[in-house]
Amino acid sequence: MSFTRQKKVIRKLRNIAFALIGLYVMIGTSLYFIQERLLFMPTVLEQSYQFQFNHPFEELFLKTDEDASINALHFKAKNPKGVILYFHGNAGDLSRWGSVTEYFVDKHYDVLIMDYRSYGKSIGPLNEAAFYSDAQYCYDFLKKRYAESEISLYGRSLGSGIACNLASKNTPKQLILETPYYSILDVAKQRFPIFPVKQLMRYEFPSYKFIKAIACPISIIHGTDDVVVPLQSGEKLYDVSTKELTTFTVIKGGAHNNLVEFVGYHQRIEEILK
Repeated sequence: MSFTRQKKVIRKLRNIAFALIGLYVMIGTSLYFIQERLLFMPTVLEQSYQFQFNHPFEELFLKTDEDASINALHFKAKNPKGVILYFHGNAGDLSRWGSVTEYFVDKHYDVLIMDYRSYGKSIGPLNEAAFYSDAQYCYDFLKKRYAESEISLYGRSLGSGIACNLASKNTPKQLILETPYYSILDVAKQRFPIFPVKQLMRYEFPSYKFIKAIACPISIIHGTDDVVVPLQSGEKLYDVSTKELTTFTVIKGGAHNNLVEFVGYHQRIEEILK
């Protein structure tokens, strides 16, 4: 190969390298600035929207902060065995999640479920600390109406980190985690392995830290075919939990959003709530 041709090849390779580096930086920068769009997928409801469910409920607007108002639903069962404070996943709003939690009302439990800030009718600036403080406000709301020994916490997907944080700072009856993660950072690392996500992420939700400080019984339920929060992340969370307090139930064939379709899920919920 002639010297001139070698120079052309080197120049071409250098240009390709610069283009790839530029693309890498561009994607990484985009991940930083649009991470809230990737993590949180709220739908917004008109303030005048009227909820309709199969069980009696009270709609609440909780002034959790000076610039925040949290919309919540308080379902009432006949002769309740207790109350479940439910933290839902990262998509949708109470018009959907209210129907999901009626499953527990059928099992004779009252349920309180809130929409996170920017979801449904809830308003206020979104940040990780706000998730935790709003959750504590809801917990304190329930403590005025129930004994703490009657309060069960349920965290699903995104809500699992919030529920873990809350359980670590209070003494509820129990904690139930559906498709939980070791941390949001852990999930992001698996999804974007070539990027320095630890430096890019503004949200962490470190459930692995919280779970070590929890003193109540913990039930983890996870599917083998979950591609949103891989089973491995739930297993890592279980590994750092207090084993004397924690049970881990694996639903074979279960994905991220369909555990309710499996007999094993219903059997485990019956055992937990009996």
